[in-house]
Amino acid sequence: MASAGPQGLDGLVDQRRLGRVIALAGQLGLALALLLIAPIARAQTIAPEKLQLCASCHGVDGRSAVPGTPHLAGLQTSYFVRQMEDFRKGRRKSPVMQSIMTGLDDKDFALLATHFREQKPPEPGKGDPAMLRKGKDIFMEGIVANAVPACSGCHKEDGTGTNRYPRLAGQQPQYLIEQMLNYKSGARDNDDRGLMRAVAQRMTEGEIRAVAEFIVTMKGDEE
Repeated sequence: MASAGPQGLDGLVDQRRLGRVIALAGQLGLALALLLIAPIARAQTIAPEKLQLCASCHGVDGRSAVPGTPHLAGLQTSYFVRQMEDFRKGRRKSPVMQSIMTGLDDKDFALLATHFREQKPPEPGKGDPAMLRKGKDIFMEGIVANAVPACSGCHKEDGTGTNRYPRLAGQQPQYLIEQMLNYKSGARDNDDRGLMRAVAQRMTEGEIRAVAEFIVTMKGDEE
């Protein structure tokens, strides 16, 4: 075998140098990529002042301590964003919520929705014992005589909901009663194809209250 001459040795050294340069470039490229990605990742977090707009009433963890103010923890992101858009456009009425909308944009809606979806859902409450049986029957079976469908048909038997219909399990009963009465009177009309208005109009206030008292006792078994 012929020995490598000076030029051959130089070529071998150059190849080794090139290999080291390529390896270093790869490392630098990875480091550079991480440097570029880090600000993007940080940008996906919620600005504290934006979160506080919600937390002041609903709690940082989405579990409200204020009767009549809904829990947001565990709520589907699609439903959350849709409601925020409806508040902003006036399709759902609330002077408080509509004033808050001026400080939020579409990106904030998405970040807040994800934040609250990831929080631990509320613990079940006690409910009014005198109404629980009736409320459970309506939730699970509906009211056949008045063509009221079972709540479980859309919100699932455990009350955890779907991408289209929101989680109800453990929700504040005062809030549920208020919203159902608003559907019944037509004060709230941003429901999908008028479904909730049709249901509420076929229910008495007592039936609405019974269902709400049962819902607050639900754990949401899929969580």
